[in-house]
Amino acid sequence: MSSREPLGPAAGLTVVGVGASAGGLEAFSELLRAVPASRHLAIVFVQHLSPQHESALVPLLAAQTALTVVQATEGMRVESGSVYVIPPNVLMEMRGGALHLSPRPTDRSRHTPIDAFFVSLADAVQERGVAVVLSGTASDGAAGLRDVKAAGGITFAQAPESAKYDGMPRAAIDTGMVDLVLTPQGIGGKLAEIASRGSMPVVAFADDHAITPEQLQHVFNVLQPVSGVDFKHYKLPTIKRRLFRRMALHRLADVDTYLQLLDSNANEARSLYQDLLIHVTRFFRDPDSFVGLAAQVFPAIMDVRPRDPPIRVWVSGCATGEEAYSVAIALTEFLQREHPDTRVQIFATDVSDDAIEVARAGVYPTSIDADVSADRLRLFFTRVDGGYRVAKKVRDLCVFARQDLTRDPPFSHLDLILCRNVLIYMDTLLQKKLLSVFHYALNPGGFLMLGQAESVGAQTMLFTLVDKKLRIHRKKDSRLARSAAFSVDHMAAGLPRRSHPVEAAGAEKLLQGEASRAILDRFAPAGVVVDSDLQIVQFRGQTGPYFEPAPGEASLNVLKMARDGLLYGLRTALQTARKSRASVRKTGLQVRSGRGWTPVTLDVIPLTTPGRVHYLVLFDAPGPVDADLPGTPATGRRPARRGALQLLQRELAASREYLQSIIQELEAANEELQSANEEILSSNEELQSTNEELDTAKEELQSTNEELNTVNEELHGTNDELSRVNSDLINLLGSVQIAIVIVSADLRIRRFTPMAEKVLNLIPADLDRAIGHINPNIDCPNLEQLIAECIDNVTVLEREVRDRQGRRFSLRIRPYKDIDNRIDGAVLALFDAEGHQRQGD
Repeated sequence: MSSREPLGPAAGLTVVGVGASAGGLEAFSELLRAVPASRHLAIVFVQHLSPQHESALVPLLAAQTALTVVQATEGMRVESGSVYVIPPNVLMEMRGGALHLSPRPTDRSRHTPIDAFFVSLADAVQERGVAVVLSGTASDGAAGLRDVKAAGGITFAQAPESAKYDGMPRAAIDTGMVDLVLTPQGIGGKLAEIASRGSMPVVAFADDHAITPEQLQHVFNVLQPVSGVDFKHYKLPTIKRRLFRRMALHRLADVDTYLQLLDSNANEARSLYQDLLIHVTRFFRDPDSFVGLAAQVFPAIMDVRPRDPPIRVWVSGCATGEEAYSVAIALTEFLQREHPDTRVQIFATDVSDDAIEVARAGVYPTSIDADVSADRLRLFFTRVDGGYRVAKKVRDLCVFARQDLTRDPPFSHLDLILCRNVLIYMDTLLQKKLLSVFHYALNPGGFLMLGQAESVGAQTMLFTLVDKKLRIHRKKDSRLARSAAFSVDHMAAGLPRRSHPVEAAGAEKLLQGEASRAILDRFAPAGVVVDSDLQIVQFRGQTGPYFEPAPGEASLNVLKMARDGLLYGLRTALQTARKSRASVRKTGLQVRSGRGWTPVTLDVIPLTTPGRVHYLVLFDAPGPVDADLPGTPATGRRPARRGALQLLQRELAASREYLQSIIQELEAANEELQSANEEILSSNEELQSTNEELDTAKEELQSTNEELNTVNEELHGTNDELSRVNSDLINLLGSVQIAIVIVSADLRIRRFTPMAEKVLNLIPADLDRAIGHINPNIDCPNLEQLIAECIDNVTVLEREVRDRQGRRFSLRIRPYKDIDNRIDGAVLALFDAEGHQRQGD
């Protein structure tokens, strides 16, 4: 047997990663009891364990399931029908179908074993991975769960009300990446369904013919009003994978049945929309990219930018804002060293309203300390209950807005655009359009950074590659950038087309086409195709006898390139064809060939093509005629002179005819100009009147602007005052050595002091929970009724209670009054009665 590491897990094997912390053993045991032994399922259990003690999980879990339960070891291969338990004091990852162990980091704040395993699981098994988050505190597992879903896997979270500690499930649910929220028994039932099918359900839909173009268009039509996004130019494999994934969750194998569900259930349409917009991001993702920005891009921007305007950055597809804040932090660090007074504007956009709301709030779980250094956490973040809040100096640099890149107008005058891992979800036509938009939005010499799997493709005329590894590009001053207008047919973008049977006469048609091409190449007349501006856009055949480059600046104008003798006839024929939109034929023309003359027949044929009008000019030359050469005998000079005289007479007549037509056109144009001049004079009077109205409106706007500035100053002052009051309140509550809890009118916990955490057994995750749902350390079974009585009767209540250690406390409940003297809850205060008594003695 080879000793090499396996390339991957067995075919058809679904790997389930389960993460848990405090209270997780009970939940996982309940989950295991609902999962039967299966040859298509393997479970890996990752729990926070004490590094100083041996784990007893294996015997405890073995008693709850028929699956084989083992403790993981280095290089152990993941096989079906088994449960693998993480050992104490290690990090565990899955690579190449095997489990690999590494020492636990010495920095305890960075120990997130569940996130680490989920990230490796997504990379190892892709859509055959399942992530489950059970009971626990903090937020471990929330970040890694995003990667599992982005890879096409399925994600579960324990229902918070069924969890002993709901911090981890709630953090997972708040990411918006959880497919199903169930009890542990319900999650086990879903895993049993997957095991009974023999593989992840999405594998059954791998066939490209499983969904028709009509069915896909139906999906797009349903999603359009729900999301406001047109998905028909997004990459079809990704859309299919997400679509089949939703079908799998509903145990549906027929696309038409799922389409009926989409039509009848608006929530399912929204869920599918959220699945299509997977937001996989984190702070300082790909750290080398931010090092490259600081080393190459930021200095170059400072070298070329004017002094006054701010540095403008656009982060497109910003998801929940981590990347935008990362750029703001990196740019702030760079500017603080040499350019502290430089202003910065960062525009961050995404198509998801939910993601933008998270970004605007700027509050992230504690798990970000795995990506953000301790120094940056201290300088650019503020610790809040259950996570970190972006500091105000960073938040003020960023403006977040919803934007659909494919439809909404871009920002302009930008120095840097980051569009990382957005283009990979779009087809080639949409990528080409967006790159043109980015070229338009950037300042001359501006920078574009793409994701590791993205490139500018064929748009090399728009951007210069600066760093291939980091995908940094710089704008070229190109005149080839087209307008951002975009309208293409969906079928042309790559939808599966119906395959037509090959005709039996296919070979004969190919032979006929090849013969026709050979005949055209050999016997077709020479000619050119010109546009409406008389510029040559295509040469056909041997056109040397009829055209030659004109001296001076290079030009493809057909009249400038025409040889002697052709000009008057060619110009007249083109003029007539442009007016009549019909074919024109000119005979009796002669073109100078060497030192002689060759008769030529000229045809101009309008081409009816979409867009601009073009004309096909064809030449037919039967052969040379007499030439007036030096030394010609006297007998031949007279006929030659007679022919030259006739040629000059024909040219003169044609020139007169052409000049007459020009005069008629000028007279008609003059009449039109006179009419237009009268209209312009009338419009000018209207514009003057409108200008007066605008002047009046401008004065009103200036007045309104002054009022808004005043209100804005007042709001800034009020905001500063509120910030000071909030800081005073936080410091006051932190300093008071009394257990105080503030509850709202609906009996939910609003605030509490640090002493209340110890006395009442509260944790930061209890904020906004009903007071009746917690299990305090004091013996007061009717606490909820007492609070309700205090609020209803607006009376102060006092009770003597004891904690679990027998110490006596004086519980005082008084109504909470807001600034308008309305009752908006209650304030609970616990005083140490024994301490008070001792002081009284």
